[in-house]
Amino acid sequence: MSQTEGARLFRETWIAGVHQHFPGEPKAGYVTSWDETPRWEREAAGSVYDQVRQFIEISAGQTSRLSREQKSRFVATCWTAQMFKHFEDPKPGYVADWPDLPSWQQETDADIFEAIEKTLP
Repeated sequence: MSQTEGARLFRETWIAGVHQHFPGEPKAGYVTSWDETPRWEREAAGSVYDQVRQFIEISAGQTSRLSREQKSRFVATCWTAQMFKHFEDPKPGYVADWPDLPSWQQETDADIFEAIEKTLP
């Protein structure tokens, strides 16, 4: 899967996770379609996809033994690094530490990791 395809998988899984885990009506920006997603966010999604894919590959698939929390933390940390890359002074919510993220976002991040796992042999 190319980085662009991986970025789309990331975004589609994010949207599905928001719809599943978010309490109430999510902000429009949380569920913006791929075509409407800003370029920086597409690039960040592709980079995080690549980081997760490489982590799974160099771990010889043993990431399946990680807990959902561990998977979620990995995605959240990779995303935080991208926020620092794309923004000089990112909003605090963009770079919050994993324990400070809302549970819906923690669950959605775990869903993203697991969706990437499913695409690999």
